[in-house]
Amino acid sequence: MHWGAPIYLNFLLLIPALIIFFIIVSIRKNRAIGVFGNKALMEKLSLSKSAAKEKTKRILIIIGAIFLILALARPQIGTRLAMTKRSGVDVLIAIDTSTSMMAQDIKPNRLEKAKLEVASLIDKLKGDRVGILTFAGNSFVQCPLTLDYNAAKMFLSIVETGMMPKPGTAIGDAIERAAKSFVKKQRKHKVLVLLTDGEDHEQDPVKAAKEAKKEGIRIYTIGIGSKHGEPIPIMDESGNVSGYKKDSSGEVVMSRLDDETLQRIAFITDGKYYNATPGEFELDSIYDEIQGMEKKELSSRLFMQYEERFQYFLGIALALLCIELVIGDRKRT
Repeated sequence: MHWGAPIYLNFLLLIPALIIFFIIVSIRKNRAIGVFGNKALMEKLSLSKSAAKEKTKRILIIIGAIFLILALARPQIGTRLAMTKRSGVDVLIAIDTSTSMMAQDIKPNRLEKAKLEVASLIDKLKGDRVGILTFAGNSFVQCPLTLDYNAAKMFLSIVETGMMPKPGTAIGDAIERAAKSFVKKQRKHKVLVLLTDGEDHEQDPVKAAKEAKKEGIRIYTIGIGSKHGEPIPIMDESGNVSGYKKDSSGEVVMSRLDDETLQRIAFITDGKYYNATPGEFELDSIYDEIQGMEKKELSSRLFMQYEERFQYFLGIALALLCIELVIGDRKRT
């Protein structure tokens, strides 16, 4: 026999306490009879009471309680083969790791905010494959598409600026790399979530988005940062700000959110653009969009399933308790 919820078997430890309770009640009853008068006389005066029926009722309650506890523990007897299928869509998440993502217009900085958003999105997914791509001046698939969400979050935890050998923000290259990471022959079930400040001075991300559209990829963009601009801090070995990035003329470089480009990328691929918010409401919207998409079968597995038999134990428990209610405590006249 197998138990589906064995933790409830611990309640069987309460049965001895129930038995002791009935014994104490019986002892106190006898003592009370003695207080009111002669015990033999009082028993004669209460001949209508049936001691046997009273004992039977208590036994039925105890046995009924045992079967009720066993039913809660979900006894399982016998097995059968069952097939489980997992369906969903492929969700690739691209994270900008350029130095501009260290700007602190969103605390503690843009990159940490992006990582927090990605972790929250992974926690929401159910049955969808997820992968992580990092990019700066070039791009790299950090975690291939997988159903192992813990593995994806492990790869996410080590994402940081300076991971990519080439500096910059090549959004177009990230989109092209993402397109190659999906199954080529499929023209649907593909989602790219792009988290960046949108500053691409090297390529044409809109052109890359048009090519992605042909591959059936839907892109959701999340803008991280502010439009008015924020200086890019330079961190020392202790992790403290030691200065700010400057251009060749000695002016402090201001990193601004380019939400216009991100909106165009999303619009071209039938996706949507969202600005990162403290409450992460954009994640709920993206998740709802993903759940509304057509699913594909991602995996199937044959497994042994136990047959639930708690119904029989529950039926016995209820029958015993009903009998206890029907049995009176008076002798037949």
